[in-house]
Amino acid sequence: MGKPIGYAAGAMRFVYVMDPMDRLLPEKDTTFAFQRAAQRRGHVSLHCELRDVFMEGGDVWARVRPVRVSDSFPHFSFDEAEAVRLAEVDCVFIRKDPPFDSAYLHVSLMLETLRRRVLVVNDPRGLRDANEKLYTLHFARHMPRTLVASDRDRIHAFVAQVGQAVVKPLDGAGGSGVMVVSKADRNTRSIVDYITSDGMRHAMVQEYIEAVRAGDKRVLVLDGEILGAINRIARPDDVRSNIHAGGVVHPCEVTDKERAIVADMRVRLSADGLAFVGLDFIGGKLTEVNVTSPTGIQELSRHMGRDMAEDVVAWVERRVVDTRPLLGSIPPS
Repeated sequence: MGKPIGYAAGAMRFVYVMDPMDRLLPEKDTTFAFQRAAQRRGHVSLHCELRDVFMEGGDVWARVRPVRVSDSFPHFSFDEAEAVRLAEVDCVFIRKDPPFDSAYLHVSLMLETLRRRVLVVNDPRGLRDANEKLYTLHFARHMPRTLVASDRDRIHAFVAQVGQAVVKPLDGAGGSGVMVVSKADRNTRSIVDYITSDGMRHAMVQEYIEAVRAGDKRVLVLDGEILGAINRIARPDDVRSNIHAGGVVHPCEVTDKERAIVADMRVRLSADGLAFVGLDFIGGKLTEVNVTSPTGIQELSRHMGRDMAEDVVAWVERRVVDTRPLLGSIPPS
């Protein structure tokens, strides 16, 4: 698979299927950090949105724009757009933020044709199977008491059992729609009606863990190995610890218990092609498995004193080199 004229010898081409670049926060965004690390290592980043992916001649292509990033304003610049056959690039990063809607679904099915032909992070089939709330239930033994239901009476009974609970929609992200309810709160019935669309939509209800006031830990995992962790502490006037919701990030360590849980999850994550994930822990309990566009690597880098995105790019380089003899000659299935 030859590279077009203009690319340096040894440079790899990485396609990022993602949101528009002007939506990124350069000092926080994990995808921006990947692009910056790849650029530093001599590789080419190619940006596209969901709408830019297309099928022609039985193969998947994308209209991409080479992008260069910078820590100073303006933080990115584009070269001229080109159409690339995705089987001829070195890696495709699927980094589109939720929601997982019909457009996301259709693109994931198109990218499915790249299986065994090019490295895709994370695997499209794994992304379809791994709803970030429901996928966690594969590891229910490590979770707080959890209910998934649309039946409002069942939800109220569960809340009465546990005393206080966190209610969240199954398709939310960044803390959107997350609320704390209790039997004594007169708002609870209205909240449950809203989250379940009057009993027509499923919601996740988890026992409230008091330890959340000390932080909601994000553990970043690459190919089953722990990169590190950050602790997100909610504002005093909010229950949500998410960075997007104003959570303050502090350094932290991964406990032995959390390491054991990650080790227990490793085989399943690998089998589902979920190479880069963010695991959320509260009080040692697993609450979510983030797979679509996990965040936190820039905050982790600041705490570790080095760019952790380099570790991810170096891993991709090794995977591409190790598997390249097996890829590229396999036609679309």
